[in-house]
Amino acid sequence: MRLRIFTEPQQGADYDTLLTVAKAAEDLGFDAFFRSDHYLKMGDVSGLPGPTDAWITLAGLARDTSSIRLGTLMTAATFRHPGPLAISVAQVDAMSGGRVEFGLGAGWYEAEHTAYGLPYPTAARERFERYEEQLEIITGLWSTPVGETFDFTGRHYRLADSPALPKPVQSPRPPVLIGGTGPKRTPRLAATYADEYNVPFASVDDTSAAFERTRAAVRAAGRTAPMVYSAAQVVCAGRDDAEVARRAAAIGRDVDELRTNGLTGSAAEIVDRIGSFAEIGAERVYLQILDLSDLDHLEFIASEVAPQLG
Repeated sequence: MRLRIFTEPQQGADYDTLLTVAKAAEDLGFDAFFRSDHYLKMGDVSGLPGPTDAWITLAGLARDTSSIRLGTLMTAATFRHPGPLAISVAQVDAMSGGRVEFGLGAGWYEAEHTAYGLPYPTAARERFERYEEQLEIITGLWSTPVGETFDFTGRHYRLADSPALPKPVQSPRPPVLIGGTGPKRTPRLAATYADEYNVPFASVDDTSAAFERTRAAVRAAGRTAPMVYSAAQVVCAGRDDAEVARRAAAIGRDVDELRTNGLTGSAAEIVDRIGSFAEIGAERVYLQILDLSDLDHLEFIASEVAPQLG
């Protein structure tokens, strides 16, 4: 089981804070550092000093770290045009020496679009149409051989005679992540385009059901390439009940609620809970860290939880 650190910078974090957490995660041996891609805070937090752009952040981290993998859960298809996004991700992959993983989602948070002047298709069908076209375009640009051109005509995007450059360092492309629990479209898109399928913030039973839907879609597509299955969960760990309660209070959550909806408690409790996800086929768990000032939390997980997972 690989443990990855997942942050939510829109809740309040500047680049230096994210760099500190990413370097700590790298030094402690975590597999990857991921961040959300949002431009507006959620809930009762200040959000100060304001949002940071996901791919600008990852470009900086690409140069300021050396070994940890870097990615997004999930970049919103509504934020960027697919051609320039393919260029940005390929460039960050090169800047990192081939350490980028590309999570792409349809986009869902209407308020952040309104706040920053981004068009937001209110119909879910249109958002998914755009999302699917972006997946086809981005992966198509990356896979087009050097010296050939890429063309695409869809309902929402058109590319003609694109040189499909630059290419990512990773071949044939950076890993593509698709997530969510949609019953039909998401499994089909994952089977078609993704290297990893992620289920965020769901129970073990609901995660298992989502995995099975995607496995069925993989079989129906006749796909032979392997799929990585993963889960994302908020984590609140501690050496004793007082430490767990302190960390829960710091992120404005109730311990009992976190025990139901996350990875919470002692090292043994968290190892047991992660084991339940491993039993249903999860190979990676993204640990959502909400208090980015608490580096001791990362150290505790690295020293007390990770060694028990094998």
